[in-house]
Amino acid sequence: MNITDLFTILPLLILGGASVIVMVVIAAKRSHALTLTLTLIGLAAAFASLFWVAPLAPRQVTTLLIIDKYALFYMGLVIAATFAVVLLCYGYFERHEGKAEELYVLLLIAALGSAVLVASSHFVSFFLGLELLSVALYALNAYLHTRRLPLEAGIKYLILAASSAAFLLFGMALIYAELGTMDFTKIRDLLATSPAASHGVLLAGTALIITGFGFKLALVPFHLWTPDIYEGAPAPVTAFVATVSKGAMFALLLRYFYWSGSHSFGTIFLVFTIIAIASMIAGNILAMLQNNVKRILAYSSIAHMGYLLVAFLAGGELAAEAVAFYLVAYFITTLGAFGVVTVVSTRHRDADDLADYRGLFWRRPVLAGVFTAMLLSLAGIPVTAGFVAKFYVISAGASAAIWLPVVVLIVTSVFGLYYYLRVLVTMYSGLAHEHEPPEPQPSPIVPALSVGAGIVLAVLTLLLVWVGVYPATLLHMIHATVAGVM
Repeated sequence: MNITDLFTILPLLILGGASVIVMVVIAAKRSHALTLTLTLIGLAAAFASLFWVAPLAPRQVTTLLIIDKYALFYMGLVIAATFAVVLLCYGYFERHEGKAEELYVLLLIAALGSAVLVASSHFVSFFLGLELLSVALYALNAYLHTRRLPLEAGIKYLILAASSAAFLLFGMALIYAELGTMDFTKIRDLLATSPAASHGVLLAGTALIITGFGFKLALVPFHLWTPDIYEGAPAPVTAFVATVSKGAMFALLLRYFYWSGSHSFGTIFLVFTIIAIASMIAGNILAMLQNNVKRILAYSSIAHMGYLLVAFLAGGELAAEAVAFYLVAYFITTLGAFGVVTVVSTRHRDADDLADYRGLFWRRPVLAGVFTAMLLSLAGIPVTAGFVAKFYVISAGASAAIWLPVVVLIVTSVFGLYYYLRVLVTMYSGLAHEHEPPEPQPSPIVPALSVGAGIVLAVLTLLLVWVGVYPATLLHMIHATVAGVM
């Protein structure tokens, strides 16, 4: 490794260095505001470094990392989402007793792990990035350890994530034992030139790797942890799990299966088709049965990962672009939705029950409007980013003639309207009664909106509408950055 290689991985070095600096400052002086400021500076510096590094891309840094435009695009998405989560965390944890400073160290480490994942080209960097992300999430989920649900969420995630990591390692071991390499591109070359390789062993190893991916992405049948962790974890941490963690894993999923040539196995295509259909159906049906907003969003995220798999199955450049666009729209809407949940939550409990949102329009009309925009985008209503993203995925699926997953996507999206409208009806309850505000409800008082959370929600809402009305700028950026990953 030379100086140029070190400069190429500057975003990773800044994220790692920022976590160390914040940790040292916490040891010297405890200050929530100071820790927040240093964290934001570190994330802003890491984001800015992406533009300094871009002229060097693509560059292979050892055999472990590939810093290309695809990796830089997803690094930017991960860092920007982490920046938004950090701002949401400040107002949220200011309302809670205890020390919140270590939370920001964990968020920086988790962001570093996610950035390593999107740049991985080798099983070793794949696993190191995954463990950096997972270990930080164990603590983040249980950060409010004085409450039962966060502690329960942390323990459940620890046990299930450790189990899935074991499956993942065993799958990697099987592929290495058969081919003698852990490099993604070398796996593809050996598959093409080694007909004597045992496809049974390779398929078994790939199946175990799919299990690891399935857990992190909360795909059916590996989804059982999702509603409990979403409900139990602190609201801004849930936003991080739902966006950064899943986005990084899906970016790696796309790179691994197409760079390694594993997508060429007909059996693998069939397995992902079944998982996609099951995720879309189960996610939407189970969401319809919930009365808890966090659990509704949890099952909704399972369905959205199923939608993304439709683009993954389509393959080709259009699929890579559809996945990138969909993830950007999903990040915007999910961060916005959980941002509202974060703001409405009190020091005693998160606002996760439908009753907490009854008549919200009459108490906080701006918050209700933001939540409405986010939910309509998740449902795929026109003039929102979610509509364009879903249309893009359907176009990718139709171009590849994978009609069954496309039909299931369209039908289950209609089912999804039901549970999103339930939340909307609850927020606007009382509008039909002579156009007068309803009687006061026994719901908790909504805390004051912090400056950071207000900025985040305003920016996300503007992005939601801008991407929905004028997606050309984002499409051009995606076309220029993700081209070639297939």
